[in-house]
Amino acid sequence: MERLPKFTAAAVQAAPIFLDRKATVEKACHLIKEAGKNGAALAVFPEAYIPTFPYWPRALPHPDRELSLDVYAQLYEEAVEIPSPEVDQLCAAAKEAGIYVIVGMTEREIGVSATMFNTLLFIHKSGEVLGKHRKLVPTFEERCIWGQGDGSDLRVYPTEVGKLSGLICGNNLMTLVKYALLAKGEQIHAAVWPSLGRMKNYVDLCSRNYALEGQVFVIVSSGYITEDMVPDTFSLKKKTHWDVAGGSGIVGPNGEYVAGLVYDRKEIIYADIDLRDIVKNKAIHDVVGHYARPDVVSLLLREEPYSLIQEMKPKGKKELLEDSNGRSLPFNNRAPNR
Repeated sequence: MERLPKFTAAAVQAAPIFLDRKATVEKACHLIKEAGKNGAALAVFPEAYIPTFPYWPRALPHPDRELSLDVYAQLYEEAVEIPSPEVDQLCAAAKEAGIYVIVGMTEREIGVSATMFNTLLFIHKSGEVLGKHRKLVPTFEERCIWGQGDGSDLRVYPTEVGKLSGLICGNNLMTLVKYALLAKGEQIHAAVWPSLGRMKNYVDLCSRNYALEGQVFVIVSSGYITEDMVPDTFSLKKKTHWDVAGGSGIVGPNGEYVAGLVYDRKEIIYADIDLRDIVKNKAIHDVVGHYARPDVVSLLLREEPYSLIQEMKPKGKKELLEDSNGRSLPFNNRAPNR
């Protein structure tokens, strides 16, 4: 058997070009190439990096409500479609650098609705899209911006550097979701965050806990931006507290940092990853192996995509219906007994 892989990972802590999709994609491509030149085989970017995380108040009361709606429209106009020329640019940069890329973005669906999604895009070093993951539960007033993802993209991607996956912000606390990824064999986890100054301890604790609990490497990539990077023409600039401190690093499978944490500056944080360290830590507590008790507790994972339309079809003499995902549903068109 070949030795488990060793490689260099990069956690990117950088500011976007505020609310500018094309310019931010160009900057991301430059950073991808920089990470590749410095020997990284994997680079992780912050939550909603393209075109920016919505740091501003999302649910302003009357008479400011119109400002909030106008900024929503601005973000929608600058959101990323998958596929799109911008995704092609990111893929081309990954291929040129020979590096795997995980990048956060606000995604809009093509020709379906005006709902946006907080999305992680996974790119193979060959320049192909591996897949995407939409944030399952936007946190608090983020629900004024993003819709919910589903279980169809809760995936782990096997690569030559290990099995990759990731979660967005507070979703890194969702115990059953974490366990689903670990049970699928996750080895390298991208934990991406906005990251507000008040979240410093929160991001640190959650990221280290994920690594320790799952015996995996966690690449922590947090947002960074200062007020002077925001154009004065942005209508909510003075209504926003621009305390975005970052907080990025790389955590080993024992819950200790192998690089970082880095705050209050732009930087690409690098660390050498040795997957044998995962095996060493799983020798003690392998939560999806000898330290699991599926006979006592088990997990039900629904991987079918969410759909607005359920196609109802009669199914046999028992008067059952089948939805578009093939699940049987009870059906009775008679009035209920009184």
